[in-house]
Amino acid sequence: MECTPTRKLERIPLLLRGSLGHFIDGAMRAPCAGRHRAVVDPATELTIAEAADGDAEDARAAVASARAAFESVAWKRTRPADRERMLCRLSELVLANGDELSALETLQGGKLRSVARRIDVESGAEFVRYMAGWATKLEGQTIDNSIPLPGRKWVTYTRREPIGVVAAIVPWNFPLAIALWKVAPALAAGCTIVLKPSEETPLTALRLAELAIEAGFPAGALNIVTGGAEVGAALAAHPDVRKISFTGSPETGKRVGHSAVDKLARFTLELGGKSPAIVLEDADLDEAAEGVCAGIFLHQGQVCTASSRLLVHRSIRDRLLDRLVRAARALRIGSGFDPRTQFGPLVSARHFGRVMAAIERGRDEGASLATGGARCGEAGWFIEPTIFVDDSAATSIAREEVFGPVLTATAFDDVDEAIRLANDTPGLAASVWTTNFSAAHRIVPRLHAGIVWVNSHNVLDNALPFDGVRQSGVGREMGRASVESFTEIKSVCLAV
Repeated sequence: MECTPTRKLERIPLLLRGSLGHFIDGAMRAPCAGRHRAVVDPATELTIAEAADGDAEDARAAVASARAAFESVAWKRTRPADRERMLCRLSELVLANGDELSALETLQGGKLRSVARRIDVESGAEFVRYMAGWATKLEGQTIDNSIPLPGRKWVTYTRREPIGVVAAIVPWNFPLAIALWKVAPALAAGCTIVLKPSEETPLTALRLAELAIEAGFPAGALNIVTGGAEVGAALAAHPDVRKISFTGSPETGKRVGHSAVDKLARFTLELGGKSPAIVLEDADLDEAAEGVCAGIFLHQGQVCTASSRLLVHRSIRDRLLDRLVRAARALRIGSGFDPRTQFGPLVSARHFGRVMAAIERGRDEGASLATGGARCGEAGWFIEPTIFVDDSAATSIAREEVFGPVLTATAFDDVDEAIRLANDTPGLAASVWTTNFSAAHRIVPRLHAGIVWVNSHNVLDNALPFDGVRQSGVGREMGRASVESFTEIKSVCLAV
């Protein structure tokens, strides 16, 4: 493995403004307490910006702005076709500013710039266009009623109405893309929104808010409050927030859910998992190796659906592992600005420490290290692509989400054993690798996962609902289910 942690320095307008504030009521606003925190390039460990470190007072100001915008005559009179037009314009602006946005993603999070461009910018813009269409297609129903009151005729129907002010809390791994997953359907439904990005990756959210104003959205429709847990807790508990959409860890997600239940607000939680890749004995080994490698090492394994748990038929385990180890060792490690780089740094020193601790626990618990497991280079938070073998499936490295470039391989002897192992960890996603589609169709219903891929991994479509089951989440992102989750159904009964 070659580690080249150099990067191309660029002059990005957002970074030339000095200390950054929140984006509230259509403009940058200094934090109430005057605090800022460093945003650090994980490839070099250099500070690239100072972002506002908000508190509960900042959160309250943002919610007040969102509520005023939601209740304003101008927003209530905005036609669905107008929201569609503004979202289409926002999609165009995301693409037009793609160079800046992808550079910010790489600088603040260590993502390969090609990945930032493809997923956060291009796929994000396409998702906004998809959601723009839903603004004009939300509808109620007429009901053929059976009201047992004689002498009157009754007309009954339902309406879909926006739920109100939304709080969205997004993680650091795909900060622009996941922000758009929440912002676009909320605005399409007619809601207003307060977005809290991760304190480690706040820059693209701030730029997105500026683009929303340029697209024609009124002040207060989209507000950004940057900072840590205090901001998130204040938003989740605020009585004027009627829907919370959260993506992050299960521990924080449970606290968010409790806050929502306490005030009887709606909530959507996407909480990650330990997604298995099941490789049957008849699978195309080259295709499976390529797919599993991409599934675990995309963005250094910092993906909620990463194929971090390989379950492979014992008869082909060694051959598949040989392919995977060779592929892992061939990855070129370095800065995301270098077009030759295939594998970048982890997002922060804190996360680097967590992943290294997980690797050490795996060794201590008896998992066999096939490759990787060490820091790469002296500057930046780089970890070698890592593969463990653990046929007991009992170690923490085999069962717990690492959220890093760590794959654990476990052999199975029959399909029933593979399904039992796959269902023994939280169920966000899974993949099945086989040339026997009859077998695949029999396996899919037995897997406890929100999304199952066959002969692929980490493939998404804007119309396809995305999220997990059990400990992996509540509710759905993307598709019709997403935009409808930002609405309430109102029943209407008319005596005529």
